[in-house]
Amino acid sequence: MRPFVYERPQTEAAAADLARKGGAAFLAGGTTLLDLMKLDVLRPDTLIDLSCVRDDKLSAITADAGGLRFGALVHMAEAEEHEDVKRDYPVIAQSLMLAASQQLRNMATLGGNLLQRTRCNYFRDTSWTACNKRNPGSGCAAKEGVNRMHAVLGTSSACIATYPGDFAQALIALGAEVDTIGPRGPRSIALADLHKLPEDRPDIETALLPGEMIVSIFVPAAAYTRRSLYLKIRDRESYEFAVASAAVALDMDGDTVRVARVALGGVATVPWRSQAAEQELAGQRLDESSAMAAAEIAFADASALRDNAYKIPLGKQTLVRALLEAGKMEMRG
Repeated sequence: MRPFVYERPQTEAAAADLARKGGAAFLAGGTTLLDLMKLDVLRPDTLIDLSCVRDDKLSAITADAGGLRFGALVHMAEAEEHEDVKRDYPVIAQSLMLAASQQLRNMATLGGNLLQRTRCNYFRDTSWTACNKRNPGSGCAAKEGVNRMHAVLGTSSACIATYPGDFAQALIALGAEVDTIGPRGPRSIALADLHKLPEDRPDIETALLPGEMIVSIFVPAAAYTRRSLYLKIRDRESYEFAVASAAVALDMDGDTVRVARVALGGVATVPWRSQAAEQELAGQRLDESSAMAAAEIAFADASALRDNAYKIPLGKQTLVRALLEAGKMEMRG
């Protein structure tokens, strides 16, 4: 690990000022950042520890008729165990519970979780020089390499790395947004706009500006949030990243779908919401046939390489199963 300056600001504004100087990284739980620093993938000149910022809102969970709000420093374990989250937004609780080991969930923060970096081996191993995400313009070793875990949606000629998170899939399905503070003052960003497709600049991963930090996450209340779930398919039952996942939420009138929300994980370069699949389901009786029709549409633009073609049929079946299971959920007042 390379030498760095360690700062412990007391306020959000002070943290943002330190980050604005460049070459800095925010430290919260550190469960991704410190790993990448040890691997020499990330080389910040300054670490800005947010744990000393004196603002209770950063560590609070609040729920009311308008929706659910998480402070960015809320730990994953706190959120998954919160009674309002489990009852009214089960897809969020499940996405967090399935995301990592208990020890990591006790440390990792929600704001940091949204910004975690890809698990692509060619990004994390600096002996591979061809990685446009780590070294812009160098190429993408994964395209001709081992790409079993890589994306089939949202890829480009420059990058096929999969976004690894689970929590973000639940948030994008529910239409969440993040509140930030930065050089332009406070602003809100739709979760759907936070992460950028790789296109020709995969090194630019988010819409955040230099010195801008997430301070809270807001999930609006809706009729479909209670009938929601997260289904994660992985190589082993625990502590593993998704090869395919689905976050779904349904507002039903008997067997008929009023409103559907669909997000896919493990298969895309960014948190992936399929509005086309949602539109296909609206007004339809939910059964295996309509669920499969939605799944076909969700993966209509998928593009596979040598090792990851299995993700397309697996992703479709994952979505079908998630929809059918959500349709069978019992709703209680």
